[in-house]
This record gives sequence, structure tokens and C-alpha cells, in this order.
Amino acid sequence: MNKVKYRILTGLICMFAVGPVLGAETVYDVRDYGAKADGKTLCTNSIQRAIDKCAADGGGTVYLGQGTFLSGTIYMKSGVTLKLDPACTLLGSKNLKDYPETIPAFRSYTDNYTNKSLIYGEKLEKIAIIGSGIIDGQGASFKGPYMVRPYMIRFIQCRNLTVKDVTLKNSPMWVQHYLACDDVRISGVTVRSVVNANNDGINIDSCERVVISDCNIRSGDDAIVLKSTSARVCRNVTVSNCVLSTRCNALKMGTESNGGFENIVMTGCSIYNTRLAGIALEIVDGGTMDRVVVSNITMNNIGAPIFVRLGNRARPFKKEMEKPGIGIMRNITISNIEATGANATGCAISGLPQAKIENLTLSNIRLSFAGGGTKEDADRAAPEKPDAYPEYSMFGKLPAYGLYCRHVKGLKLLNVQLQLANADQRQGVAMEDVEDALIDDLTGPYPSGADSTIRLNDVKEVIIRDKNN
Repeated sequence: MNKVKYRILTGLICMFAVGPVLGAETVYDVRDYGAKADGKTLCTNSIQRAIDKCAADGGGTVYLGQGTFLSGTIYMKSGVTLKLDPACTLLGSKNLKDYPETIPAFRSYTDNYTNKSLIYGEKLEKIAIIGSGIIDGQGASFKGPYMVRPYMIRFIQCRNLTVKDVTLKNSPMWVQHYLACDDVRISGVTVRSVVNANNDGINIDSCERVVISDCNIRSGDDAIVLKSTSARVCRNVTVSNCVLSTRCNALKMGTESNGGFENIVMTGCSIYNTRLAGIALEIVDGGTMDRVVVSNITMNNIGAPIFVRLGNRARPFKKEMEKPGIGIMRNITISNIEATGANATGCAISGLPQAKIENLTLSNIRLSFAGGGTKEDADRAAPEKPDAYPEYSMFGKLPAYGLYCRHVKGLKLLNVQLQLANADQRQGVAMEDVEDALIDDLTGPYPSGADSTIRLNDVKEVIIRDKNN
């Protein structure tokens, strides 16, 4: 095997044979370990030998050069960077037997999903996947329930983890799953995966100190989703400067919320052609959502721009556990949102009678809806559905064409502009069981025969101000 050292000296690249070189990066080319870039030869063992040797020597870069490398499960090791040449494709095998079962020590609800992955790492440090090559999971080849569809990338209880500039295509299951990891950086990643069910673009699950930036995602399921499928809090996460399109939700927290979410920022994203909600914030399996800021988002052609739900599905993250209690949602700010092309449903912000959403602010928001709601829609009582799976459409067409706010304490609507593509017989904003609310500078079309765009029912301490008064 040839182990090559690279060192850059004043612009000159020098190559040395085997032997330590101070300050140099050690590169292990998988072709030197028997891998063939023909797209037909299974290279799992060759790639794994290169990774194992790299780790045994103290770390470095495992290099996949030009061509297509077919592989089953690859196990990453601490100190290893997997680098893909721009002309490289790492192709996931179509044979499920090439993905051995791997049961992590860390337990979470994802134990019920799948135990197979294309790239896997557990309890590792200082690892990375970089380069502008392609990882293609050939996900359309896998049919059936969760357990027969591998993740593409899965890291559990890892630290100092980077995924940068790669293109991830055609996953059989979730494209990326990061569980109980710390200090994660995901940047410049492109996702194109709409070939199977559960094609979430990025899943950040029970992690701390995560930065996601400059990603371009088109996914079959939720584009970027934060989860807490264990008792571990998902906290200190930022998402910025991403372009997102999905058949489900674009920016989401939940559904699994057992450990909760704290100190979350999502900003500067463009969302388009998204079937469900642009922004979906959900607590339904216990846990606390606290200190969340979502800002500077543009959307076009979405189901609903905003969906906020505190429910009580109460699913424990281990089957043998008791059901969790009702969770908490508080201290949430959503600002500087421009959305067009929403359908006729409207935006639900809905807690429970016994558990209100607390301290929610929506400011500098302009939302355009399809309209077309009837007087019957306006007068209907939206069901509570406390234990139902949360989705923006779960209550049917809402009694308001814009914002339907129910079971909230401490609500501020500041500079909210509502628009309609077609006439609508519903009010723009409806509030039910809302306490301590401020509406300041709200504009929107009135329904025919009404003198206000707001309807209040069973509210307390609500202040309405107009910019002209």
C-alpha cells in the first residue's frame, strides 16, 4: 500500500514516500487498498481498510478519486476525514445485505426506524466528510418499511463533526441523521432526494452546538428538521442562508420532542414549492421549547407559512416508559417573513385549553393566501385533536383566512399584513381563549359585510392599536 504525504511549501506541492512529515496531511487513497472506481465492483472492504489504517496511524484524509465507487456500510473512525474528488461518486449498494445491522449504545425513539446506514459513526471525535463529490444512496431500489431502508449518513454521540460541500442524492430513508452529537458543522451541502418515503434532508436530533449554513435542499420529506427523540435536549442550534424545497415542511422542530428544544435560531432562508408548512414548530411528546427565533425568511408556493402547535400525543421515546406529560412552548419570536402562494387553509397557532403557548411574537410579517373561504368555514368550530399527529392542515380549513390563534398567553402581532388572491368570508385573524395579547398595525381585507378583519372570542386583556391612531 502506498501512504502518501503532502506538504505545501510557498506554493510548491512536494510529495514524499512513506515516513512522517512534520505539519503534513496524510492521505490514504482508497484505490491503493483495492477499490475500483468502475461503479460495479463492491468496494466496501477496500474503503474500510483505508479508514482503519488512517485511524490507526493517528488520523488523516481518506481520499476517493475520480470515478464511481460502489459500497455498503462504511464505519468512520476518529480523526478521519473522508474526502470526495469533484469527479467522484460514492454509490450505495442496492443489496440490503451490504448494510449490516448496527445497534447504537445511545437509545432513542429512532431505534424503531432503521439500524442500517451507508456511512456510520458512533462515539467518534474530529471526523469530517468533505469535497464536492456526490454520495448517491440509490434509494429508489429499496421498497418497504423503515427497517429495510438505510440512512445515508448517521452519526451518534460524536464530537467535532464536519460535513461540507458534498452533494447527497437519492436516499432510501433520512438523508442525514445526527443523534446526541456535539459541535456539528454542516455547510455548503446540496441535497436532492425525492425518491422514497422519509427523505428528510437534515435531521438534528438531541444535539448541542450545531451550525447549519449555506445548504441547498430539495427533499421528499422535511428539509431541515430538529428532533429530540431522547431525553437529551436539542439546544444551541443555528440554521442560516439555506435554500429549501420539500414535499413536506421546510423548517421544522418536532414531531418528536421528548427532550425539548432550547436556544434555536433559524434565519436568512429562501423556501419555495413546499407542500406543507414553511415554518413548523411543534411540541407534542412532552419537552420544552424555549427561546426560539425565526427571522428573515421568504416563501413562495407553500401550504401554510407558519404552524405552531402544542399538543399531547405523549409518545415516550422508549416503549417501556410511561407517557410524558404535556410539554411547554414559550418565548418564541417569528419576524421579517414574506410569504406568497399559501393555500386557503390559513395559519394555526394552537395550544391546549390546559396548556397555553406562552410569549409568542410575530412581527413584520406579510402573508398572502389563496382565499375562497365561506361563511360556513368562518363559523365552524375547529376541533382540538390534542393527541393527533401535528400538521398545519390537521384542523381543516381554519375559521380565519390568515392567523387562527387559540390557547395562547402573551401574544403579540406587530406590523402584520395579510393579503388574498381571492375574496374570503372569514376574518383575517381569529382569537379564541387568548390572554394578554397586543395587535399593533394589522392590515388585511375585510370579509363581505364586516367592519373588521379581527374576530375575538373568549379573550382577556387584548389591546388593538392602529397605526393611524
